[in-house]
Amino acid sequence: MKILITTECYLPVINGVVTSIVNLRKELQKMDHDVRILTLSTKNKSFHQDGIYYMSSLSIGKIYPGARISLSTHHSFLEEILEWKPDIIHSQCEFSTFRIAKHISKMLHIPILHTYHTVYEDYTHYFSPNHKWGKAMVSLFSKKILKHAAAIIAPTKKVHALLLSYGVDRPIHIVPTGINLQQFSIVKEKRYIYEAYKIPYDHQLLLFVGRLAKEKNVEEILTYFAQLSQSKLSLLIVGDGPHRDYLQQYAQNLSIEKQVIFTGLIEPNDISSYYQAADLFVSASNSETQGLTYIEALASGLPAICRKDPCLENVVTNGVNGWQYDDYTDFKNIVDRLLATPTLYQQFSNNARQGAIQNYSSKSFAVKMEGIYIDTIASYYLKTEYIY
Repeated sequence: MKILITTECYLPVINGVVTSIVNLRKELQKMDHDVRILTLSTKNKSFHQDGIYYMSSLSIGKIYPGARISLSTHHSFLEEILEWKPDIIHSQCEFSTFRIAKHISKMLHIPILHTYHTVYEDYTHYFSPNHKWGKAMVSLFSKKILKHAAAIIAPTKKVHALLLSYGVDRPIHIVPTGINLQQFSIVKEKRYIYEAYKIPYDHQLLLFVGRLAKEKNVEEILTYFAQLSQSKLSLLIVGDGPHRDYLQQYAQNLSIEKQVIFTGLIEPNDISSYYQAADLFVSASNSETQGLTYIEALASGLPAICRKDPCLENVVTNGVNGWQYDDYTDFKNIVDRLLATPTLYQQFSNNARQGAIQNYSSKSFAVKMEGIYIDTIASYYLKTEYIY
């Protein structure tokens, strides 16, 4: 099968969407499918390498940090893709590359399968001063875009319910994103991370991994961390983003700057070492569609302590592999219990690793997607024949 994946960003950019695409492509290629990527270049220059087409684009960072746009559907790369004749387009973003996907779909009479990764309601502060207006805009925008898709992938029940509330009437498949779990299952020496960031060896370590943006609500983690009573405790914040300077100042204001380490951006191949060095994974975000970093943490045997969110249903289970907390008291109680009770901690850790391996492997994800591709193509052509 020839599969074209379209996305606003791809490597070397690192985020949950890119990780999902990289893993899906690798697994589909192992299954002998021909998979190519169409994405935007991070500069005003186009290039092509290893089946990945990077189209020149312009920055629109004033709308959202790091966002880019491509205005043209006339490009030599598009001609090459049209000659290649993919069987299906799997779009991953709703902006420039979706517009290009629509163009290719129309020219070749092939279906678009779209994964709805982002809960835009949690990002309205970037483009609307009023949350209610912003939510209405997101609903209208999503419904307008998704009418062009033959079917939709929702990573969680939370996203599925959201799309139904928008009035989306296309078939929706709930498929949790898979990740490559192998690198997270190898036990590594944690001393390297402690030495690299000068963390005292007798400290226990909390870990946050993710983009440092307002919607990730990292301030809550810093506030809660400052109130914990343990003196031998450090917090490692892995990632970068537009909110980093503010968060570093926020930590200083709380007088915890000596216990909080900001690492900046980390290479994907190195991230497993950070999970394995930590004792607990923590997050206060409510803007996730699935939360791949949560699954990576669990696969590393790291119990997850996260703010309660529907997207974490069947991912983080209270009393099994972590805890979805409601407030500071909830957060403090579970952190104190796990860090002070080795046998309980080991039970949570074992459950975390086993559950992630059973439910979120990239191979299982690719097999499910292959079946949906086949069904979507068949349904599309049946509908087309009926119309004509």
